[in-house]
Amino acid sequence: MKKNLSIDRISLIFLIPFIVYSCSQNTAKEKSAFIVAVAANAQFAIQEMITAFEKETGTPTELVISSSGKITAQISQGAPYAVFLSANMRYPDTLIQMGKAVAPNHIFAQGELVVWTTRRNIQSTQFIHLVNLPFDQKIAVANPKNAPYGAESINALKQADLFQKLSDQLIFGESISQTNQYILSGAAAIGLTAKSVVLSPQMNGKGRWSSVPDSLYLPVRQGLVITKHGETHHYDAAHAFVTFIFSEKGKTILEKYGYIRPTLSG
Repeated sequence: MKKNLSIDRISLIFLIPFIVYSCSQNTAKEKSAFIVAVAANAQFAIQEMITAFEKETGTPTELVISSSGKITAQISQGAPYAVFLSANMRYPDTLIQMGKAVAPNHIFAQGELVVWTTRRNIQSTQFIHLVNLPFDQKIAVANPKNAPYGAESINALKQADLFQKLSDQLIFGESISQTNQYILSGAAAIGLTAKSVVLSPQMNGKGRWSSVPDSLYLPVRQGLVITKHGETHHYDAAHAFVTFIFSEKGKTILEKYGYIRPTLSG
């Protein structure tokens, strides 16, 4: 019995350093991850941005995509995102006020709303013609509680005096991504989404779209902040990424997706 106990102890002595080494390696790996969180409307543009950024700087970069509201909640609860690109200015401002992000809140892009359908039987994608849609046909819109593009879609419908007329036909995606899925799958006959989506190589040529008159909604100014986590653990990479977004290469990518060129603030 004593002999077996001794063998077990010897085995444990050799095993402990391995366990400690493995844990330290996993911890180091977690700390080394440079993560950019982006609102769903800008996912295609920022994915291309990250590819160019990695090629130029050699910095491995992970991308998390969700609605602005959900990302804000995750960062407030300690999610290790280094940079946050929101679909509006309010969410980054909220994180700065909470001490979870570092000022300033940059306007990195200004986006536009479009009406989009992939169904051939839809006669028109003009915004004003949504009212002619048969009652049993659904209109996809992003959840206005989480997605700024969804909030501006509702604003546009109200300004055009269409909201009450179409309210029973609206179906809500939790983000622009889910809204796009409703449109692509045919679950919705037509929908309101970001212009950057329909201009992306992944969606280009799929269906038809028309711009929503910009007089019907507020400009979709999109904010960018470095989080407290990014400032503490990824200072060089985070600041290099922000600089890259506002570089000529970054601006060219944003313009390709229909965004208005930003000017670095702060």
